[in-house]
Amino acid sequence: MEIIISSNTSKPIYEQITSQIKAMIMSGELQTGDPIPSMRALAKSIHVSVITVQKAYEDLQRDGFIETTVGRGSFVSAQNKDFYQEEQQRLAEEHLQEAADIGRTSGIPLEKLIELLTMFYQEEE
Repeated sequence: MEIIISSNTSKPIYEQITSQIKAMIMSGELQTGDPIPSMRALAKSIHVSVITVQKAYEDLQRDGFIETTVGRGSFVSAQNKDFYQEEQQRLAEEHLQEAADIGRTSGIPLEKLIELLTMFYQEEE
């Protein structure tokens, strides 16, 4: 499992770790039951504090992405697709809100924003 920490962002390190592990789970790179590195091992490999990794793991556990058992370690938890879809929808809503705010303040007509969204959405097909 490769985690890349960027110093060129305002995003806290623990959030970078959290979002990258979530992305690996949602993409299928990490499957249900797969172990994830111990907090110490991950902290050592990416040269950060164990406390930073602990915060990321706590967030992942709270959000239902991993399960941690004392003495056994942390594993990808069994999640249904609906949970993943809700997480992705929440992210899309955040980006769409930002696009709507920019459009509104810049005077871009709603029809143009809808046209752009439709174009981007169909581009992947």
